[in-house]
Amino acid sequence: MHSVALLTASYAKDIERFSLLSESIDTWLTGYTRHYVLVNDDDLPLFARFASDKRVIVPASRYLPKWLFALPPALQFISNRRVWVSLLSSPVHGWHIQQILKIAGVLNAPEQRVCILDSDNLFFREFDVGQYAGGETTPLFVTPKGIDADHPLHVLWLRTVDQLLGIRQRAFPADDYVGNALVWDKDAARAMTDSIKSATGLSWALALCRKKKFSEYLLYGNFVANSPDHLARHRVTEDSIAVSHWDDTRLDRPAIEALMRAASPEQVALCIQSYSSTSIDDIRDVFRLSSRDRRGPSLSPDHVGDEAGIEVRTRQAPR
Repeated sequence: MHSVALLTASYAKDIERFSLLSESIDTWLTGYTRHYVLVNDDDLPLFARFASDKRVIVPASRYLPKWLFALPPALQFISNRRVWVSLLSSPVHGWHIQQILKIAGVLNAPEQRVCILDSDNLFFREFDVGQYAGGETTPLFVTPKGIDADHPLHVLWLRTVDQLLGIRQRAFPADDYVGNALVWDKDAARAMTDSIKSATGLSWALALCRKKKFSEYLLYGNFVANSPDHLARHRVTEDSIAVSHWDDTRLDRPAIEALMRAASPEQVALCIQSYSSTSIDDIRDVFRLSSRDRRGPSLSPDHVGDEAGIEVRTRQAPR
């Protein structure tokens, strides 16, 4: 068995969602060595309370290149998004920094496998992530032919992927590798960044800063899919371990409960995208009610999400 770590890139505005994620990890997860939490340097005091023997809070500056530094909030007069100033590229915003940090976090982790968890995920069932992710092969989640040629964001991300990896032929519909609670292998991630340098002549971080429009999950998935050696070390699966709500529809408590009831027996995590404006208090109440006796909610296959007028999806919608 390979060692398995958890990794989350977060920031101050997501701290309540991260708090629930960390609570759910402490309640339900086993089989991992450490949970690495990468945050902006000035957010360290806010996240310090989450540190423990198994949870390490890491400042972003530890992994970001020296030529990239955060503009102090007091100097951000125009944009309400956090901005990083680069000496070698145009300014970079927080969402791209989080993607860069995920890659850097995997490369720097002592563990061989890393399960990447965004702040708007939580676990609601017992789950041994070591058994899932630490075996001979790494799980690689894919939605086959999930990206149509007219998909506005995914197509743009794929064009960037092709440029970064030197992929010359792209057919649509294309496979989609975006999801939740995805596992990366460190050797594959390092080979991916080496491939970026080979194709662009730049360090991988600089290449990403200059491109900006990219998805780290599409980057990793397409690299593995186009590398026979690394693909052989992965097991491709169409089954996500997370049940997800991707669109911007606000969910009330009955809808959240219905979403959890719609989960298959193999699904152990829940993701409700933050841009849906679903109340974090409602999510927390449903989670704590379902976890009270550590048996999880009653997930009957006869009760699915349509009773609350929601659609359950396991693939990525535009972020």
